[in-house]
Amino acid sequence: MADDPYLWLEDITGDDALDWVRRHNEPTLADLGGERFELMRSEALEVLDTDARIPYVRRRGGYLYNFWRDAANPRGLWRRTTLESYRTEEPEWEVLIDVDALARADDENWVWAGADVLDPDHSRALVSLSRGGADAAIVREFDMRSRQFVEGGFELPEAKTAISWEDEDTVLVGTEFGDGALTESGYPRLVKRWRRGTPLAEAETVFSGDATDVIVTASVDRTPGFERTMVRRAVDFFNDEVYELRDGELSRIDAPTDATVSAHRDWLLIELRSDWDTGTEQYRAGSLLAAHYAEYRNGTQQLQVVFEPDEHTCLHHYAWTRDRLVVVTLADVASRVEVYTAGEWTSQPVPGLPDNTNTVVVAADDLGEEIFLDSSGFDTPSRLLHGTAGGELTEIKRAPSFFDAADLKVDQHFATSADGTKIPYFVVDHRHKQAPGPTLLGGYGGFEVARTPGYDGVLGRLWLSRGGTYVLANIRGGGEYGPSWHTQAMREGRHLVGEDFAAVAADLVERGITTVDQLGAQGGSNGGLLMGIMLTQYPHLFGALVCSVPLLDMRRFHLLLAGASWVAEYGNPDDADDWEFISEYSPYQNISSERRYPPVLITTSTRDDRVHPGHARKMTAALEEAGQPVQYYENIEGGHGGAADNSQAAFRAALIYEFLWRKLGG
Repeated sequence: MADDPYLWLEDITGDDALDWVRRHNEPTLADLGGERFELMRSEALEVLDTDARIPYVRRRGGYLYNFWRDAANPRGLWRRTTLESYRTEEPEWEVLIDVDALARADDENWVWAGADVLDPDHSRALVSLSRGGADAAIVREFDMRSRQFVEGGFELPEAKTAISWEDEDTVLVGTEFGDGALTESGYPRLVKRWRRGTPLAEAETVFSGDATDVIVTASVDRTPGFERTMVRRAVDFFNDEVYELRDGELSRIDAPTDATVSAHRDWLLIELRSDWDTGTEQYRAGSLLAAHYAEYRNGTQQLQVVFEPDEHTCLHHYAWTRDRLVVVTLADVASRVEVYTAGEWTSQPVPGLPDNTNTVVVAADDLGEEIFLDSSGFDTPSRLLHGTAGGELTEIKRAPSFFDAADLKVDQHFATSADGTKIPYFVVDHRHKQAPGPTLLGGYGGFEVARTPGYDGVLGRLWLSRGGTYVLANIRGGGEYGPSWHTQAMREGRHLVGEDFAAVAADLVERGITTVDQLGAQGGSNGGLLMGIMLTQYPHLFGALVCSVPLLDMRRFHLLLAGASWVAEYGNPDDADDWEFISEYSPYQNISSERRYPPVLITTSTRDDRVHPGHARKMTAALEEAGQPVQYYENIEGGHGGAADNSQAAFRAALIYEFLWRKLGG
């Protein structure tokens, strides 16, 4: 906006902007600090740092790999062990990379950003490290045998890089090559083949997308006998063109652009986001379809339906072993797990999973039959189950209890939204509670992200164990009931997200679970946008709000950092028709000096290179000008998660819960 008086706060590291940040951080810390804050910070850090946590692993050859942070290693260790050792109480870990030691040696604030390991011999890795937790990262080649970085190996400077091994001497890479190499969203537009020992400038272009695309990437499946190179061009956040690159030629895979397409050995999977009429068959949105890869590519085989959703059940996620497909579905937001035999596509359930829980496939060996499943609930710590797909699973690890759940109960209710839709929500409450009490409502409502009932030790310690009630709202915009739960709340349907969340808030008061003055809500990123909408459109429903790493200025979101990639979700503010519906809810443009707002804590990170910190800064400044009660804290590092290590995460958690306890009468 040309008349935006706080545009200068978008200068992320400008002196004036950072001075403004410091002037706002100091009074927030002075106000919220104190004995209870320090106690909660230590309690949160104990949860995050405890050695009793489950070290989650994935198999690569004969080893199980894990990345681990604790009090002694705040930046973390990349390490590995054997299954035999992992089964013991105290596994023997071989450390590959000590990120703390590396950060000291390089005098850099390194945060682990992952590793792409060369299959199938696992001899080399492309290690990514970010400064302060940003999405942009450097890449360095690592020798898995000598446990040393490769001198003169593949190395890239800081950028939002996408890189994959083609063979031991070649990578396919998209990065900041120079002018025109990135999309308007700030991600790679080009994929190039870079050979060992040659300058990056001599890498040959394999594929180029358009500047208006979100990202272009390439991936290589090196499974012996099933080698494939796939190129994906994301034309927007939800639509991809998928190609196979064979003998230098690109061949498009025949599938809807909004479907998720993947290949494994002999099989092609297509997960639908919308209804698909092929001309001979019709398939429902949310279905999972399968075909023999080679036969489908040459047009000689029809698709088979592996899974089809119903009114209450949707596909959540899936993973391959060698010959079986492990499928997790949600039935009214609770997990079910089934194992399908490839080709026959018959299934058998995985028994023994309790109600109202969240189960995820932690790892599956796509060269064997081994699987790891993690199952937890709001009041039940994680259990790690291990075994074979279709065979018996046994508990191999169990997480500790971080809070006493004996007095807790979990119920599911349904609120009625403005258009009559039933909106599910979970309530974690105390059995012997005598009256309405402080209640924290969480929600997200975007990008088809499903919020499920899992264990949270920090929430339990800092909120539930002190007598608070927690509520999780499964509002539209998410994926709790499949793609249609999301698509109806996109663009001009965005108002449904706010209406659903408001309906749950009102229902909590009507049921006597809480009162308006005792009801708080919290959300981050897209959920931070939701909090901004609650603040400006439904302030009468809440006693306090916490708004973290948020989108708030929807007039300029597409111009800031990765914002252009979200136009498919929200609409294009530069289009007059789109701005008409965006402007109705954009929090920054709808601040009132006359309505009474509940107190709000806004938090962000200077190093968040996904959602621009300017959103949070400008909203805070405008709220102050309007005379509304707002407090602000910005972490100078931390990325989109708002924290770069466990210590920062514990600090941020204590800040938020101290604010909530003070404002909600705890």
